[in-house]
Amino acid sequence: MQGLIPRPRSEVAPGAVHVPDWLDLTRQRELLEACREWSRPPGALRSARLPSGGVMSVRSVCLGWHWYPYQYSRTVDDGDGREVAPFPRWLADWGQAAVTAAYGAETDHRPDIALINYYDSTARMGMHQDRDERSDAPVVSLSLGTACVFRFGNTDNRGKPYTDVQLHSGDLFVFGGPSRYAYHGVPRTLPESTEPGLGLRTGRLNVTLRVSGMA
Repeated sequence: MQGLIPRPRSEVAPGAVHVPDWLDLTRQRELLEACREWSRPPGALRSARLPSGGVMSVRSVCLGWHWYPYQYSRTVDDGDGREVAPFPRWLADWGQAAVTAAYGAETDHRPDIALINYYDSTARMGMHQDRDERSDAPVVSLSLGTACVFRFGNTDNRGKPYTDVQLHSGDLFVFGGPSRYAYHGVPRTLPESTEPGLGLRTGRLNVTLRVSGMA
């Protein structure tokens, strides 16, 4: 949430950078409208079922490649089997600009996967690594709507040491390099914290951009 008191850019861990308010309100609204379009049928948000039988509390939709635990496909193999929606070029441009903003240098970073996760007031994300891709390129995370506590940990296990960061609407978080495979999660959202001008009355959207490394 953009406010009167600026929140400084910070390096949470080597290669893990938080850039507050990276998306202004106009671009937040553009991304929100795109998320609404991507979430309409036949795509639609769904809760992925884990191999253990549990169901994730976040609801998701994918672009470019469809993720389901713990693999990717060009079709919605754990759903209706349709072809996954294409990954738009403009979103790849945003991903490239995000990595440049985080690391302060021009890059040829070109993501081809988007995971859009919707968190209602009860949704959580357990500590996990993003390691289903065949590329170790940085992961880009964009936040919309309700703020959350983002827990960014170490590369060895789900426990301490970790750092809790508040991510607000419009914030950017990039992790790559030595932090690319750090465990991370969302232990809670902060329903009392919203972006009043956005148009998302409840909940949080997280748009995660990744490089598949797959043809």
